[in-house]
Formats: sequence, structure tokens, C-alpha cells
Amino acid sequence: MKINKTVQVFGKVQGVYFRQSTHWKATELGINGWVKNEPDGSVSAELEGDEAHISTMLEWMKKGPERASVDKVQISEGKVRDYPDFRIIR
Repeated sequence: MKINKTVQVFGKVQGVYFRQSTHWKATELGINGWVKNEPDGSVSAELEGDEAHISTMLEWMKKGPERASVDKVQISEGKVRDYPDFRIIR
């Protein structure tokens, strides 16, 4: 069953390839949705996929890529929107 999670990641997450790394990981896991930088310095994402892959993705986002330093991750349930792919919103 497909689920949707909305995620906001805080810390040193901009300028460290967080969005690009999230795109690679989501594509690897077969997750659709999007990721973008926010004006407050955080990164937000909407993830859709099966529960096991979303769980793996969320665990990865709590650490992020090598140069990131994640302080906090907020996760909420979202409505499935049937995204066709995973995109980086610029």
C-alpha cells in the first residue's frame, strides 16, 4: 500500500548536496515526490511509496549526506497524490 509522508529537515542541510542526495536515494528506493530548500534554511520533502521504503528513506534523512548535520526531522502523514517521479524543486 502506498503512503505519503511530509518531511522537514533542520540543521546544516543546505549547501551540502542534501536535495541531490535525497533525489538519488528516493530514486534508488522507488519513492516518488519532491524535495526543496526552504527560506529558513531547512529542507522539505514529500515522499510517496510503500511503507518499508519510506521508513528506510526517513532513517536516511535523519542523517543525510556526509557533509550534512541534521538537528531535527519533523514528519507528518500526508494525502497520497500519485506523483509520477521524484523531483528537486528549485
